[in-house]
Amino acid sequence: MINVAERFETKTVHIGHDPLQGVKSKTTPIYQTSVFAFEGLEEVEQYYVGEGEYLYTRNGNPNQAELAHAIAALEGAEAGVSAASGMGAIMAGLLAVLSPGDHVLASHEIYGGTYALLHKELSRFGIELGCIQLGQTTKLADHVRPTTRLFFVESITNPLLTVVDLPYWIKEAKRLGLTVMVDNTFATPYLVQPVSFGADLVVHSGTKYIGGHSDVTSGVLVGSQAIIKRATEIVVNYGASLSPFEAWLTSRGLKTLAVRMERQCDNASQIAAFLRDHPAVARVYYPSPTETFFFSRQKQGAMISFALADETKIYDFYRALDWIKLAPSLAGVETSVSHPVTTSHRAFSEEQRKETGITMGLVRLSVGIEAVQDIQIALDAALGK
Repeated sequence: MINVAERFETKTVHIGHDPLQGVKSKTTPIYQTSVFAFEGLEEVEQYYVGEGEYLYTRNGNPNQAELAHAIAALEGAEAGVSAASGMGAIMAGLLAVLSPGDHVLASHEIYGGTYALLHKELSRFGIELGCIQLGQTTKLADHVRPTTRLFFVESITNPLLTVVDLPYWIKEAKRLGLTVMVDNTFATPYLVQPVSFGADLVVHSGTKYIGGHSDVTSGVLVGSQAIIKRATEIVVNYGASLSPFEAWLTSRGLKTLAVRMERQCDNASQIAAFLRDHPAVARVYYPSPTETFFFSRQKQGAMISFALADETKIYDFYRALDWIKLAPSLAGVETSVSHPVTTSHRAFSEEQRKETGITMGLVRLSVGIEAVQDIQIALDAALGK
């Protein structure tokens, strides 16, 4: 593997690419093959005793490995594995740690898909979920059972963009003997590296900021060598492997992560200020510098959520958005909006949505790289409706 400078911006461009000997390609080729060939049975046997790298793309592929290695390096983790989606990566991490009868503690503010996986699917395997509010008066020990094995939290929550004191909660969870898993999708390693605070596992939906261009579906899980080894087996055995082309696209997107996040975060801070002063907006959800004191940069992310003052106008707002697209995802270079109640958090009951503040009038805004004045004009026009 080539050596690169330590600065994040340089590492994102160069890390992971390891040219084949004798083939000095500037970028990694796409290994678009379902299977790899062998010279003889002896070479096949070498693979199964750990002396060969690739056999079958479901088991491993150079493009999958490049992406996993790059994210692990950026997060400061020992190892990584890529998966067919962010949910595939989350599933691999959970199943690598949990067994029937185990209990998971999670923040009450988590992505709806993660909640559905834990509450609906893994409960069928005898795995229980407990959701708690991570406030100043919360004591993690009060919620830990003898069967509690894992603590799950998001670095920036979806969709209300709460930032908890990650170093504190990771330390508390580790003190209680829990494995810690952090979904770092919204913050990305550009803003925070949870492994540096003691997290055992960090997961990303590569579909979002890592890929960055709304043209790929992928996931990456990084962490300790031992857990990732088991997670890799789960990805392979459950058929959640990432295709070579999707892996290549995600790795290509990663190269511009730093410049995209810089622009998107700067745009978001200005748009958040604009929305706070808008008469059609009742509340803006956007992290403050006080909350993000442990971030490696003085940025608060590129996601904003806001509640309309009159939630009965929500349909009018989405219809009036002009070039800003309504899409149930986020983090592309283009600004987009989504409606958490009807998309990302459909799995939540009405009571859960009420408890967490996910109202009918809530809008989740993914700020892009366009001229911030144009984003503001488009939002102002739609809010004026």
